[in-house]
Amino acid sequence: MGDQLVAWRRDFHKHPELSFKEKRTAGVIAENLRDLGFEVETGIAETGVVGLLEGAQSGPVVMLRFDLDALPVMEENETDYVSENPGVMHACGHDAHMAIGLGVATLMARHREALQGTLKLVFQPAEENGDGAKTMIEEGVLEDPRPDVVLTTHVWNTLPVGKVDVTPGPVMAAAEMWRCVIRGDGGHGALPQQTVDPIVAMAQIVTALQTIVSRNVSPLDTAVVSVGSVKGGDAFNVIPPQVELTGTIRTFDPEVRETVLARTREIIEGVAAAHGATADLIIKSLTPAVINDESIAEVVLGAAEAVVGPENVSTGEQTMGSEDAAFFMEEIPGFYFFLGSANAERGLDAPHHNPRFDFDEGALPIGLAVMMNAVAHYLL
Repeated sequence: MGDQLVAWRRDFHKHPELSFKEKRTAGVIAENLRDLGFEVETGIAETGVVGLLEGAQSGPVVMLRFDLDALPVMEENETDYVSENPGVMHACGHDAHMAIGLGVATLMARHREALQGTLKLVFQPAEENGDGAKTMIEEGVLEDPRPDVVLTTHVWNTLPVGKVDVTPGPVMAAAEMWRCVIRGDGGHGALPQQTVDPIVAMAQIVTALQTIVSRNVSPLDTAVVSVGSVKGGDAFNVIPPQVELTGTIRTFDPEVRETVLARTREIIEGVAAAHGATADLIIKSLTPAVINDESIAEVVLGAAEAVVGPENVSTGEQTMGSEDAAFFMEEIPGFYFFLGSANAERGLDAPHHNPRFDFDEGALPIGLAVMMNAVAHYLL
């Protein structure tokens, strides 16, 4: 199915759509699923699509999840399939995931009479803003029927094409976004004694936050605390009344997460108070960690080794990036594997979310074969 997979992928790539706006994308997927005989439901979480294929015999319900949305990135590649939507680009590989999903649908439809259970394909909007999976769950996507297992994958330009990583346990981090407004008392830059300077408080806070990972988290554990933006002041000789900070927190372990969240608040509020300022802090949880089920790992490991050979299957790939597939995997035992897609010799190794992101399309049939082998374990 290599040519067909490439054709699907390039069509999606040429017509990228942002989170919750994937109308054309969802239409193409729904049409293909209906043509294959799937029972199709659309409009879940605005643009989500679900395809059900019930076998002739009873058995487990296997859910496969594929994401739909693109990013607000202006593509810099020069290809025949470059984005035709200026300022929007599939810079993370979701076009590949959808192609693999349609490939699974095509092959499984051919084996419907042998199917021992139900295949549930979930094409999810809005992964990039972290709201898609949660919204689909709220609208009942995990019911009627409720899956017994969920599988998903991601093309991965950290790994060369032909490699597959199958790592049990945590593979992607829980993510929090935080915003803080430090309020002082502004005044003339030449008369600092008449002010409460929020910029000085901010500078101390940024530095002190880095001690959380180095001094409050065990060296054997993992966490990230980053400041992403600092906004304050408009003139060189004016101390502003307030400064705004935003940032992110990433963790794998729930106990480490609670420690980091608590220390973030203590440091921000405490350092601000020490300077005579106040701090209004809001921490918003975005996604939990993606934690792969240990027993399903054996199934996916066997599937991957059958396709690329044991020598090309690794374990241990982890990233502090986040993924809202975690919401599905909090509810249903699941597995998320990484599909090698980089080819440095062809210049196809730009990082994800980069305007030059592209990948070796040889990863598509590999991803389809691994996914099919795993599905076959449960349903054929």
